[in-house]
Amino acid sequence: MYDSGKIIPGLIIFVLIVTFPIWFNHGVAADPPKAELPKDKKQCVLPLSEIRPNHMKTLNQWRDEVLRTEDRSFFSVEGTMYQKSLQNACMQCHVSKKKFCDVCHTYAAVTPYCWDCHLEPVEEATKEDVN
Repeated sequence: MYDSGKIIPGLIIFVLIVTFPIWFNHGVAADPPKAELPKDKKQCVLPLSEIRPNHMKTLNQWRDEVLRTEDRSFFSVEGTMYQKSLQNACMQCHVSKKKFCDVCHTYAAVTPYCWDCHLEPVEEATKEDVN
């Protein structure tokens, strides 16, 4: 190899650049966000251990049932009736998209397509927004 004096340092620099995110953070992820939960409700449509990782599966299932089979049936959670609907079920308790939905979706770097069809809830102005 005639250019080993250039190739070997180049490979070392390449490996350092590619592995930089791994060794810089030492494999530590950022703390998960704290979403604002409803104050007056203690029960969600599913147990917390199911709704957190599977809420998009639930919303997609509701969407398919409502749009394809016109099944807009209601279901009960602790005696409260809810309709299969993002706006008429979820957003009745989780009133702030910015403080609930966006906090986790930004952390996870996902852009859900819910708001392509649904109207975003109107956020109430707070002191933090005004300043």
